[in-house]
Amino acid sequence: MQLLHAPSWPHLSFQTSDRNSKGGLLSLEKCLQPSTANCSFHPQKLERSIWVSHKRNFFSFCAAKATSVEAGSSAASSGTAEGDVLKALSQIIDPDFGTDIVTCGFVKDLLIDEASGEVSFRLELTTPACPIKDMFEQQANEVVARLPWVKKVTVTMSAQPAKPIFAGDLPAGLQRISNIVAVSSCKGGVGKSTVAVNLAYTLAGMGARVGVFDADVYGPSLPTMVSPENRLLEMNPEKRTIIPTDYLGVKLVSFGFAGQGRAIMRGPMVSGVIDQLLTTSEWGELDYLVIDMPPGTGDIQLTLCQVVPLTAAVIVTTPQKLAFIDVAKGVRMFSKLKVVQQFGIPHLFDLPIRPTLSASGDSGTPEVVADPQGEVAQTFQNLGVCVVQQCAKIRQQVSTAVTYDKSIKAIRVKVPDSEEEFLLHPATVRRNDRSAQSVDEWTGEQKLQYGDVPEDIEPEEIQPMGNYAVSITWPDGFSQIAPYDQLQMIERLVDVPQPTAVQS
Repeated sequence: MQLLHAPSWPHLSFQTSDRNSKGGLLSLEKCLQPSTANCSFHPQKLERSIWVSHKRNFFSFCAAKATSVEAGSSAASSGTAEGDVLKALSQIIDPDFGTDIVTCGFVKDLLIDEASGEVSFRLELTTPACPIKDMFEQQANEVVARLPWVKKVTVTMSAQPAKPIFAGDLPAGLQRISNIVAVSSCKGGVGKSTVAVNLAYTLAGMGARVGVFDADVYGPSLPTMVSPENRLLEMNPEKRTIIPTDYLGVKLVSFGFAGQGRAIMRGPMVSGVIDQLLTTSEWGELDYLVIDMPPGTGDIQLTLCQVVPLTAAVIVTTPQKLAFIDVAKGVRMFSKLKVVQQFGIPHLFDLPIRPTLSASGDSGTPEVVADPQGEVAQTFQNLGVCVVQQCAKIRQQVSTAVTYDKSIKAIRVKVPDSEEEFLLHPATVRRNDRSAQSVDEWTGEQKLQYGDVPEDIEPEEIQPMGNYAVSITWPDGFSQIAPYDQLQMIERLVDVPQPTAVQS
């Protein structure tokens, strides 16, 4: 993804981070062209879509089933102190993954002093917002303390570093964000911004590092709903990057903080502005970036879906048929772009319309901050837990969906949300590449011939590419993008080779 830099845009101004400078302009070269033309990142595919319910006097919204953890494993040899500890810890099952915490790779830095009976270790969870982290810590203490030779147990809790499922071709500003959650409605005035902001502050209250991106240039809501001390975005003059503003520990970026309020410009210009605000901001390490999507299904929505590797989506609607129709259109748009699969409805939440909720949106203090023990805050707490769990699940499934088993020289495939696992011959996968390097784009003629691929070829690396494909690196340096649906159509291995000894 090439970042946009350039002369100047007369209506988009920023403070510079240099206090001695009076100001700097954010440059927007190429903003007159639709930014989708410059996108090299493919649309992402969620495991499930999100849907809505019809109930009077309620906002209805659902969290999409989305992503997880890089799974690891630790083998315990029975009869040893280390084996005893790992065996004890393997009794603790992660309810989301259905696997014990040792197999999940959560146990780190295990230290044992048999003479004194002291045991210490670290549990590295997938997110600092894990809703059951306290339960894990308590159970880990209890099961290890039951060992007869153990006198003292020290458990330290931590979380994995923030990183996307696939960082290749991503702008630098997005490469340290674990999960990007879109909050959409495709209909204005149904409470989408209210949900986005309160969800963000709920996740922050759960211990996560969170940012909010207000993608509505024509009518930005974020400046009204929060009250940061610094209400102007700053720009780093050396890096030519945007420094988000901050309110109660949540990073914020909105066109409304650019000093010009609402924009009056054509669609292609807006797409360029959105692209630059999002991709050149210094988000740093974030566990969740919540994007408040603008209403509609136009250029801005297409740009965001193609530039951003969405992990999950939350759809917001009111019970009226008019709002419901537009929401359905939005879900169909996401489905065509392979951002979601249509109408899978894993979770549904109802939010009562309260005067205090509307008032808090106007006061600059989110409702979950103003009344953290109230009914509204509890509903958002449930939504936050759901988003955390579903993001973790999809990351787990995606990270292990396609792997290479060197002992049988075969590629193992288990597509997310499928119970079926099958094997593919590496040479067959390589020969089925459909990129321009292997197939002529104009004539459809096969350029890569059968004999060009050695029968004993092995992949050097397999990496998830968002939620819909993997990137396979071959010995000749070629990087093949293999979508899950394409892998499912390839001829499968029936006669599985006998395992061979793998040289370390």
